[in-house]
Amino acid sequence: MDDPPTVHPGDETISSEKLDTGRQQNKEGNIPCEEKCGVESDYPPAQGGTEQKDRLAVKRTVNKRFACTECGYRAVKKSVLIKHTRKHTGEKSYKCDQCDYCAAQKVHLDRHMTKHTGEKPYICGQCGYSTAIRYRLLEHMRIHAGEKPYKCDQCNYTSATKYNLDQHMTKHTGVKTLMCGECGFRTANRSNLSRHMRTHTGEKPYKCDQCDYSTIHKSALNRHMAKHAGNKPYMCDDCGYRTANRSYLPDI
Repeated sequence: MDDPPTVHPGDETISSEKLDTGRQQNKEGNIPCEEKCGVESDYPPAQGGTEQKDRLAVKRTVNKRFACTECGYRAVKKSVLIKHTRKHTGEKSYKCDQCDYCAAQKVHLDRHMTKHTGEKPYICGQCGYSTAIRYRLLEHMRIHAGEKPYKCDQCNYTSATKYNLDQHMTKHTGVKTLMCGECGFRTANRSNLSRHMRTHTGEKPYKCDQCDYSTIHKSALNRHMAKHAGNKPYMCDDCGYRTANRSYLPDI
């Protein structure tokens, strides 16, 4: 009979340490324990980061089981998908009862209705500016803070709002995407198009509260109000003639 193998003092401890170390490395570093210490591991191989991300991506896709057949957009809820599909169909089921405006979503109609009611619940605590839309107040507050996160990549222009940056960029591109359907007038500014359309509709929303005067442009109303106030800030340096209308002094 063969003699049993000789066990030296400390060998059992070393063997146990190797086993524990190998298992720990297998758990943390995805190293097969049998390669590290010659003992089969009780732990399954650790999953790699890429595989885990792939599983999460699949899970998110599975959760968004409602898919748009037009563009592939996916949503968690069917109601969200229905709202999305209105962009493709052009359906605008929410209608204003005071004008011809209609919208695809109720939140847009609610925002529009504030134009009729004049309600502006969001108020700036520093200057009194008020608006019907919360995000516009947040943009306005950047003026006081001096924050201008939107930067032009072609010049040094910066802006507190993305809308103003988009308007500025048209100076570089020359693109005028907005066009009047009546006469072909084109502009890059939505507010300019709105003002222009009033020349066709005859709408004059700016009214004087002291007489029957009304106008298309707010600046024209301001000039008119100066007649009632007697305010004439523009003066001719040669003769002292004063006027409320700057255009009467073209050389200044």
